[in-house]
Amino acid sequence: MQDRVLVADDDRAIRESLARALELEGYAVETVADGAGALTRARREVWDAMIVDVMMPGIDGLGVCRMLRADGDRTPVLMLTARVETSERVAGLDAGADDYLPKPFEPEELFARLRALLRRTRPGSGGQGESAVLRVADLRIDVAARRAWWADAELSLSKTEFDLLELLSGNAGAVLDQPTVYQLIWGYDFGADSKNLAVYIGYLRRKLTAAGAPALIHTVRGVGYSLRTP
Repeated sequence: MQDRVLVADDDRAIRESLARALELEGYAVETVADGAGALTRARREVWDAMIVDVMMPGIDGLGVCRMLRADGDRTPVLMLTARVETSERVAGLDAGADDYLPKPFEPEELFARLRALLRRTRPGSGGQGESAVLRVADLRIDVAARRAWWADAELSLSKTEFDLLELLSGNAGAVLDQPTVYQLIWGYDFGADSKNLAVYIGYLRRKLTAAGAPALIHTVRGVGYSLRTP
């Protein structure tokens, strides 16, 4: 069965070229020209992934993503932007996007990122058994149900946050270097200068702290991150 992808971009040339390229890769693609159209289609139909441009008239891509996440919609979103500033990337991640790709881009990179997003949302894609439950101190992660708790407090996590917490917990006590985490979570390495991983580590730390957890995720300077109890 074909994966269904919704492309939202106000640039007709980009929209149509993306649709053609994705269809050649085997995806079933629909396109819209603005944020309002993206919201309408996303709320009425089920999509395996969405590719959303940041700069669109009316409701921009960030607004689309925020509204979908507020609805509880967890469809993976790949954000496109013509801006390369770190603040732009952080804004997209804060809005609930799962990944970000600056323009111009090579089609092969977009395909790789899209495949990585889809792998991360497939049932059982983490390679764990259906009944797998990870436990580290009072942290409990139900892998199959994709739910996590600290003691009795359930954590509200995005797909990427859950995947990252599951990876760190499954390797509790070990230090995972940044390239390894990027490959396992995103499917490719963003490079040493990327801030994506640090942003998501910050999200996890804040949510764990809010649930009453002690400092669990530790930074090993120059290497990566480790989840361990104090």
